[in-house]
Amino acid sequence: MKEENSTTVLLIRHGENDWTKNHRLAGRLPGVHLNERGQQQAKSLGWRLVNSKINAIYASPLERTVETAQAIAEHHGLEIQINPNLIETDFGQYTGKFLNELTEEKSWQMLQSYPSQVRFPDGESIYEMQARMVQAINQVVLRHPAETIVLVSHADPIKVAVSHYLGLHLDLFQRIIISTASMTTLNFTPSAIHILAVNDTAHEVI
Repeated sequence: MKEENSTTVLLIRHGENDWTKNHRLAGRLPGVHLNERGQQQAKSLGWRLVNSKINAIYASPLERTVETAQAIAEHHGLEIQINPNLIETDFGQYTGKFLNELTEEKSWQMLQSYPSQVRFPDGESIYEMQARMVQAINQVVLRHPAETIVLVSHADPIKVAVSHYLGLHLDLFQRIIISTASMTTLNFTPSAIHILAVNDTAHEVI
């Protein structure tokens, strides 16, 4: 049950695309759209939330997040607000590479065990990603007191945000799983932050 005077944040990862399906880092490249399965995931998510009172929808600037957000927004008559701080990680020189190509890279190995010390070559650090994502969430919560808001973003930004609100050290954020088109629910009250669900995919048709 939602506490009075609290703001509920639905953190949603975009649906599947051919890059995620093939374990390739799209990063911030333009032109990456939902594939057929991703479109169905987004549609199912939209129908799951059809009876929810949603007051605002924000999305990362990338096409795959906007397309996922549209599947929700169409049921609520809301315009999608683009928030650049919800964008995918800047993978720098790793953008466009397959994950199996990166296993020998030292910084990629560190990402798996000591991510707080990682900066992607010519990209951003994990701490920078966490700071901008948490700032984006906190600012939106202040803008929407006692409302329910949807934020559509990407796997790692959602993971590091959940890590922050759990009080979990950043080096452990990879233990959190955020699947495509999943929903993670946070509740912000005047006195505390509660995590109600993580990686909820109950809406997905198998």
